[in-house]
Amino acid sequence: MTSRPAARPRVPNFSSGPCAKRPGWTPAALADAALGRSHRSPLGKAKLKQAIDLTREVLRVPADYRIGIVPASDTGAVEMAMWTLLGPKTVEVAAWEAFGSEWVTDALKQLKISPRIHQTPYGVLPDLSAIDTKHNDVVFTWNGTAAGVKVPNGDWIAADREGLTICDATSAAFAQPMDWDKLDVVTFSWQKVMGGEAAHGMLVLSPRAVARLESHVPAWPLPKVFRLTKGGKLIEGIFSGDTINTPSMLAVEDYLDTLRWAGQIGGLDALHARADANASVIHDWVARTPWIANLAVDPATWSNTGVCLVIADADVLAKGDAVVARVAKGIVETLEREGVALDVGAYRDAPAGLRIWCGGTVERADLEALVPWLDWAFAQEKAKLAQAA
Repeated sequence: MTSRPAARPRVPNFSSGPCAKRPGWTPAALADAALGRSHRSPLGKAKLKQAIDLTREVLRVPADYRIGIVPASDTGAVEMAMWTLLGPKTVEVAAWEAFGSEWVTDALKQLKISPRIHQTPYGVLPDLSAIDTKHNDVVFTWNGTAAGVKVPNGDWIAADREGLTICDATSAAFAQPMDWDKLDVVTFSWQKVMGGEAAHGMLVLSPRAVARLESHVPAWPLPKVFRLTKGGKLIEGIFSGDTINTPSMLAVEDYLDTLRWAGQIGGLDALHARADANASVIHDWVARTPWIANLAVDPATWSNTGVCLVIADADVLAKGDAVVARVAKGIVETLEREGVALDVGAYRDAPAGLRIWCGGTVERADLEALVPWLDWAFAQEKAKLAQAA
């Protein structure tokens, strides 16, 4: 039987959102927060503008793209883009997990625009070549947070496209290379890859997206928090720190801190390298461990952030889905009780299993220390099954 490991992760936080704080973080990082000040004061607006400027610097966003801080995290940013931009063209939505499915629901049932839907089960990327990116608008996630499945690259998107690409990149931005030339709208939240606190989302618009905003009047009502234009012109203030509604200045300071940290460690290349190295710890362990497998079927689509895993042990699988779910839950509960891994259960709508965050704010040494505990926790569950037999 697998022996109980001696070494423990220094930081047991492997949640897929809110994600682990950057290494060395303490509440002292927030000492300069503009608390008790209006976000519209010179100080408040300066900090929001700095968050936009550092985002552009770290992510290497093209100079002619607008970056705005908007309400309701990544979800708010995606829905703001859909409500304000869709309508003039046929819409195609790609979905292979819970969050992509939400955008299908929005398009189909809320906006009622009869989209072309490309939907596959968890673990499998849709056939991207079947999406008409040349003529139509496209809504998709770059990295499926709940499935651990990413698009390998942007090669499938037409360079001479007539429509817009709206990309939910919340678990990809800062961790995976993204082809800005192929993306017209990019959204993400502070609490994912950079380990900030949940608050506002980020909305990045290409010049083509801005032109659509200024030429298109949606057929449906727009809530105030979704409105990006006034008198047919972009509300430029949103993209210079004049947010639509009140952000948490404490959360703003936290985002600024993690952006500064990114610059200190080497910027985007360093963030990508950290996520890749972290994910390789888990993927290499899976390759040599018969009881576990990647939920993502094609290695080219394996995520380097939220790595999603399923039970592959033949004895457990033979006992049916209920037992598989019980074993997965038991592993999660054991790891949390031992204080070595917190919040590593699969997303509630995903197949039963584990989800381990490997983004750049996680330390590789903590993942290396976690792996033996995963084997040990599974062994405990197998022993329980043997005793019950």
